[in-house]
Formats: sequence, structure tokens, C-alpha cells
Amino acid sequence: MKHWFSDVLPFRRDPLDFMLSCATENAPPLKRLLLGPKPVWLVTDPEVVKPVLKAPEEEIDKGRFIHKLRKVLGVSSLSLSGEEHRKRRAILHNTFAKGASNQYAPEMSAVIRRTALQLIAAGCQFDAHAVTSRLSLRLVSLAMFGKDVLTEADEQVIVESVAEVEDDLADEMFRVLPLAPWQLLARRRRRARVNVALDLVVARVRSRAPKNSAVGALEELGLTDVEMRNEILTMILAGYHTTGNAAAWILYHLATVPGLADLLANEGEQIIGPDGEYPPARLMRAEKSLAAVRETLRLYPSSYWFSRDAMANIEVAGTRLRKGDAIIIAPWLFHRSSLHWPNPNSFDLSRDFGSRAYLPFGTGPRVCVGMGIVMLELQLIALEFAAACQLQVHSSVPAATPKASITLVPPPIAMSIGIRDGQSVPSVPKAA
Repeated sequence: MKHWFSDVLPFRRDPLDFMLSCATENAPPLKRLLLGPKPVWLVTDPEVVKPVLKAPEEEIDKGRFIHKLRKVLGVSSLSLSGEEHRKRRAILHNTFAKGASNQYAPEMSAVIRRTALQLIAAGCQFDAHAVTSRLSLRLVSLAMFGKDVLTEADEQVIVESVAEVEDDLADEMFRVLPLAPWQLLARRRRRARVNVALDLVVARVRSRAPKNSAVGALEELGLTDVEMRNEILTMILAGYHTTGNAAAWILYHLATVPGLADLLANEGEQIIGPDGEYPPARLMRAEKSLAAVRETLRLYPSSYWFSRDAMANIEVAGTRLRKGDAIIIAPWLFHRSSLHWPNPNSFDLSRDFGSRAYLPFGTGPRVCVGMGIVMLELQLIALEFAAACQLQVHSSVPAATPKASITLVPPPIAMSIGIRDGQSVPSVPKAA
């Protein structure tokens, strides 16, 4: 017999499989999830996504699930709405826009090549996600703050801090029963320890970042010290973590998809300039590497779900929602459903990525502000590793299912790397 909590156990046991089980041909556009007395609605029809995300803020807006992230990130543009959100988003949009971020392409390539050289020189197996987490952190820091703002020690603090609190936050999102007092105390102590460490990193970033960076632009808005801390921390954590997840799958696909590395290496040879760099204008027309990135994000959308709340009693796709009802939009559901993609679990560069069922960055007026720089980073990683490196996977193929935490975290993927046949050791340009 169905009751308010009927979906709690299957959802917490395997949220990815649970979401896919809701993507049936006869499912209503909004399906009620039985996760407690407060209604939660899962969008199952991609035609409904854009109207939900474009609705006026007084009708549908960020709500209780997103606000839970404030425990680590504080109140920032990620959870704000209204005019304050728009002012801060404009600053971030100027920083992360494709045209603005393209200026960093040569320096990003240098960082990627240096990482590949270090892996080749080490000559041992490595975990794909451990490498790409640090790599993406360096790349996004370069674009946001400038060169050499984060030290290796800062990077280590950030990576370890995210690993320590991410699962706690994921657990709290849909928790029905309260934690035992000793568990709650341990969790609060972990979070306090992480916040202290991250606050020190943020303070160093703020003191080192040049005035023409995103930090300088935000300071011109007259934000308080606490508000600056929250925005910098949000940029760091949201900017690098999701990209690092996707980049691990880029390396995995280069190693396991027959012919992919050769295909991208050939494309790289065709578009590379006489100076050994990829001109931004040519990158935007490099269809094969762009398709490889888009297909990776379809199979493994780092932000595999996001949410909104009804701010008033409204009707959506024929369903009456009451003020306070939560709406879940799950890219994983749309990306992996056979209703929208033939052979949805296979890697295929020929897919139509203009489909309404493709939304790794969301859609509408609040599409991910970092979309341009994420695409640039992942495309450069794909091209640089394909051009000079031979990658091999030493763990299971196909890889295990990713872990559904706050983001979609890759499983351990053991890899090794060598120099691609017929290639010399990749050079690192002066930008490094």
C-alpha cells in the first residue's frame, strides 16, 4: 500500500535507477514522489523543463533543496534570487562567457600538457578522477582569478574538503529521519573543520587575485567580507568539481571507445595553428571534439538533478502545485531514457544535441553561467590528450556506475598513460 514515504528507500538506495524507473511512456509530465509529507514532483517530460525554469520568480524559484547548500557555501549567487542574484550573475557571466574565456586557451593547453607530461614521467597507474579534479581546479582558477593564485597546498585543501562534506550534504537533501545526536555532532564538527580550511584558502585567493579578475569585479559591487567569501567559494567549488567529474570520463572514453582518440587527434592536426596552439575560432568549429564533450556530458551529467519550488499555488502541465511543493528536474533521467535517445547507454557522436531532452547545463535564463568555460576546458583536455597520449584503462570496462552524491562522482578508474605512437614528447609552451 502506497504511503507518504513509499519512495524513500528505493530513492536513497539508488537514485539514478529510481529516476530512470519513472521515465515510462505513460508517466504524467510531473510525477509525485513519495518522499515525505511535503510534495516533491519529478519532471518526466522535457517539454515541461523550459516553462518551469522560465517561470517568474514569484511563481517558481530556488527552494529548500538548493538552500541546504548554504551550510557550506553560505548565501551566494547559487542560492540567491531577485535583483541581487542578477547583479552578481552578470559579473560571473562576463568572466565565464565563451569569448572572455577563450583568451586563456593557450595557457589552459599549457597546464593540460604539463599534467600529461608529469603522468608520463611518473610511469605508474593513476586514478582518472584524482588527476582531473586537480587539473580542472587549475584551469578554472586560471580563468576566474588569474595565473598562480592557487598553490598546490590550496588545491589539496579544496579537493579534500569537497570529498569530506559532499556525501553529508547529499544525505541531508532527502533525509526523512533525523540523525542520532552523536552522528549530528560528528557531522557539525567535520563541517566546521572544512569551513575553517576553506576560509583560509578564500582569504589567500582574495589577497592574490588581480583587480581585473572576477574577484575584483565582485568587490566593485560593494559586497561585504562574508558575501565575498561566499561568492569566491561558490566559484571555486561549483566551477571545478563538476568539470573534474566530466573530465575523468573524457579520459575514460579516449581509452575505451574504438577510434575516438585517432579521430580527435586528426581533428586537432587540422585545426592547430602554426604556433602549436588551437585558435579559439577553430575550436568552436571543431565538430568532432565538441561532439565528444557533449556526448560525455549526456552520459554523465555532473549536475544530474536540480530543483525549484513553487512560490504560489500554480498549475504546471495540468498538475496543480501548492506553495512550497518542490520540483525536481533530472538531466540523468532525460539523458539515459530510451524514450528520447536510441541506445541511450552507448557512446555516439552522431546524436542530436539540440534535443530538448539534452540539458547538462540546464536551460532558459538561468542556464549554467560557466557553460562556455566548461566546454572549452573539456574540449582542450580531449584534444591535448588525444594528440600526444596513449591511454589505457586497467580497471573494469565498462566502468562501474558513478556515485550519485551532490554531483555525479566517477567511480575509481585505474589508468596508465604513454606517448601516442608516432608522436614525440608533448612540448609545454611558454604560457606554462
